[in-house]
Amino acid sequence: MSNYKFGINSLPFIFLAIFGILFIYDSAIEQEEGVPEVISKTLSLNSNNAPSIQTKNIHIVEQGENLSLIFEKYKVSLNNTYKIFRKDQANEIKNILPNDRLEFLYLDGALQKIIIYKGPLLSYEVNVVPEILIERIDKKPEFINSFKTGLIESSFYLAGLKNDIPESVIMDLAYIFGWDIDFVFDIRMGDRFKILYETPFVDGQQIENGSILFAEFYNQDNRYTAIRYKGKNKKWEYFNENGGSLEKAFLRAPLDFVYVSSHFNPNRRHPILNTIRAHNGVDYAAKRGTPIRATGGGVVQSIGWKSGYGRTIVIRHGGEITTLYAHLNAYHSSISKGIKVSQGQTIGYVGDSGLATAPHLHYEFRIGEKRTDPLKVALPSAAPLDQSKMAPFKVLRNNYIEISDQLLSKDPNETLFR
Repeated sequence: MSNYKFGINSLPFIFLAIFGILFIYDSAIEQEEGVPEVISKTLSLNSNNAPSIQTKNIHIVEQGENLSLIFEKYKVSLNNTYKIFRKDQANEIKNILPNDRLEFLYLDGALQKIIIYKGPLLSYEVNVVPEILIERIDKKPEFINSFKTGLIESSFYLAGLKNDIPESVIMDLAYIFGWDIDFVFDIRMGDRFKILYETPFVDGQQIENGSILFAEFYNQDNRYTAIRYKGKNKKWEYFNENGGSLEKAFLRAPLDFVYVSSHFNPNRRHPILNTIRAHNGVDYAAKRGTPIRATGGGVVQSIGWKSGYGRTIVIRHGGEITTLYAHLNAYHSSISKGIKVSQGQTIGYVGDSGLATAPHLHYEFRIGEKRTDPLKVALPSAAPLDQSKMAPFKVLRNNYIEISDQLLSKDPNETLFR
């Protein structure tokens, strides 16, 4: 047994040893706590859950384009193009026109469907997958009826605009009654009118101008009525309340003009020649280039330069009637000698060729060798409604009148028509 005894001189060494032991223990703890735990996990992504990407290309057909070239541009395979054309036996798809709209629909870059819009009412859907399938889609428009009235204070046109009538409907009304009313010379302050017209819509969008169903025009105490009904060849025509056609065999005027610059006058002094020279027609002042329309259906008897008349067209109609159009600036490209023209067809454009001081149209109306005043000649009427159609026509007429009377009762101009 050792007889060693701790002395006071040994205390520093004892404390130093204890401190060293505590330091080593504390370092071990810190080192243990400072080691991070690493967690590793592998995620497996399923490509089937990734969202598909849909894209669309739009193409508006331009003049001269064909479907084969358009398909090639939008990466339609030759095999699919062949299958589509083979299924399109009636050529309904291949016969595209300028402004037709094509939509190419893709899913993750692969073509799924082609939609061909041939107008607001007709389209074709061509499904490419899983197999080629062509479906024709016809849409039916929704017709919205509108009723308007107007009182003429200065001009018919302004009266229409003041009452929120579309410009196209205003012009249609003037055309419908244009055989009986001269809207330049016959209109008077206080004349009034009422119109019932329908406007077609598809998917909330207007697709055409409104079409007049029923109208009444009061001109200088004369009342004129127009009712739309299908006449010959199931075409829309306008008749009076007794089934008589409002359409005449000839238009009263061959163009939209500013004013009559010279009337029919067998004793007129010529403005250039300064001699008394019969003026066997009517001169309509209008801007150069204003379209000139045939006043009646017929055959072009002559076209070309005609001395003082300048560029001239003569049309032969039935009943020994011919009409002459002179001082033209140019002829319409479709007009040539011997071709048939229809009433209202554009045949040329206003100019000042020949002996003319300013752009205007010289118009003559001849019966045989006799020249007559185009503003005063009694124009022959078109055929009335067939008697076999009179019963349903009267039902429709009465229906329009009843609807108009009901709507008139809520119109601010009601008292003008009572």
